[in-house]
Amino acid sequence: MQAGDMDRVFAIADEDLPRENDEKTSAVHFLRFEFSPPMIAAMKAGAALSIGVDHDNYRHSVSPLAAPVRDVLYRDLD
Repeated sequence: MQAGDMDRVFAIADEDLPRENDEKTSAVHFLRFEFSPPMIAAMKAGAALSIGVDHDNYRHSVSPLAAPVRDVLYRDLD
């Protein structure tokens, strides 16, 4: 993710929860993003938000995200 022209923030995934047992493997995965205070301030002020995948076998980005999607994500900053 990237707010405005600030540095990109990469996801931290599934860092602390067991995902399987003898009967199942979880299909739910969580991503967490650690934004700096200046990034959060910029987002709360309405900065554009971009999101993407940067993998050797798959690259895609949406820049910027549509305002309604961005606004819903920004609600999680409170």
